[in-house]
Amino acid sequence: MRSKYDTLLFDFGGTLDADGIAWKERMHAHYAAEGVALEAEAFAPAFFAADDPLVGGLPAQADLSATVASLARNLEAELAMRGQPAAGGRGERVAKRFLAEAEAAFARNRPLLHVLAGRYRVGVVSNFYGNLEAVCRGAGLASWFGTIVDSQRVGAEKPDPAIFKAALEPLRARPETTLFIGDSLKRDREGARRMGMDFLWIAPPAVAAAEEVASGGRLPHPVLAELPALAEFLS
Repeated sequence: MRSKYDTLLFDFGGTLDADGIAWKERMHAHYAAEGVALEAEAFAPAFFAADDPLVGGLPAQADLSATVASLARNLEAELAMRGQPAAGGRGERVAKRFLAEAEAAFARNRPLLHVLAGRYRVGVVSNFYGNLEAVCRGAGLASWFGTIVDSQRVGAEKPDPAIFKAALEPLRARPETTLFIGDSLKRDREGARRMGMDFLWIAPPAVAAAEEVASGGRLPHPVLAELPALAEFLS
């Protein structure tokens, strides 16, 4: 099965910048460390209310630092409306820690992407804000990708097959020889299924174990705890 792939497509957030933890969960953890007393279910509406205006609302040239800073500013306003007023510099501290974690992941993943780009067609497919190309350039990743597909730019979101077609076509790739690597079962796994691609899940061990139990003791796809293990998986 592994030898059949000639194309690798990656999700961005939670996959290239973290080990299977989405932005919402990472932001919640950072704000909890700052003393924000909201459970995950209560934090989610604040996050989405802060996140949604950024879709199509950021300059195309905004890098990850500008993106996260904008998200943190919006979150501060949303949290204040929910009885969690800002302590001095809280949003800036959260953004700084978030970016430091992302940069550590990029530094670790760049050598892997360098190797993979020499062996496979490689691309990124992400539900993003319209500035994914600038984010990948700023992170030092763009040179290894033959295509960078941003949902806001193409007008389709995962799991819609249209967004995957927008990546496969410029790569001249076929679904049956493409592996999609992502952290979301709802968006990435389902999108790969609809498109006829194999899927590899990046997930923390505890999350993967819980999903394995929920699925009856066997996952229908491979899972890795961190992206660098992909090299061995493909060997």
